Amino acid sequence: MLAFLSKGGVLVIPILLCSVLSLAIFVERLIRFTRLRSRGAGLAEKTVAMLESGQDQEAYEMLIQSNSPMGRVLAQAIEVKDQDRETLETVIAHSTDEEVRSLSSYVQALATMGNIAPLLGLLGTVLGMIKAFMVIQEMGGKVNAAVLAGGIWEAMLTTALGLSVALPTMVAHSYLISKIDKYEARLQAGAVVFIKALGKGSMASNAGRMH
Repeated sequence: MLAFLSKGGVLVIPILLCSVLSLAIFVERLIRFTRLRSRGAGLAEKTVAMLESGQDQEAYEMLIQSNSPMGRVLAQAIEVKDQDRETLETVIAHSTDEEVRSLSSYVQALATMGNIAPLLGLLGTVLGMIKAFMVIQEMGGKVNAAVLAGGIWEAMLTTALGLSVALPTMVAHSYLISKIDKYEARLQAGAVVFIKALGKGSMASNAGRMH
């Protein structure tokens, strides 16, 4: 197999490197998302229940110990829950963006390699075709079809290899982006639950003062 791939030229090496790096990034992100799946489930509701019962410190410690994106977002929200609504929403939006950026680590690199791989393959094909036509010129145009076909298929090898790396890489990139979007939606939903609970709490306290 290696002997076959080596006929594609020197650009086979960076294409194979792209495939290895893409696989490593995909597996690492997949493991990260799998671990996060069980973390943060129902965390917003638990936090709201504890805040309503006056267990603010316990709720904060629970969020920190959860070591989850949802926990970190809500922990920062608790720190400013007594401030005005605009400050609270700004802190939540900022912390959510930070968590999304953390989840998106290396995903852009995956897209870059998915774009680079076919271009490297195309470059390898162009270089191979140049060499093939140089041989034809050196032989004065007297070359049989078998020799010409051999040079052409070796040149086309890098394009095929580049596409075979790029296609699964782009699929993996799209899959990870969809997972990140789902986690972002989950964080936003948890933040909405938290803000609504605070709104109800403030209305209840105001009603108590009026009575």
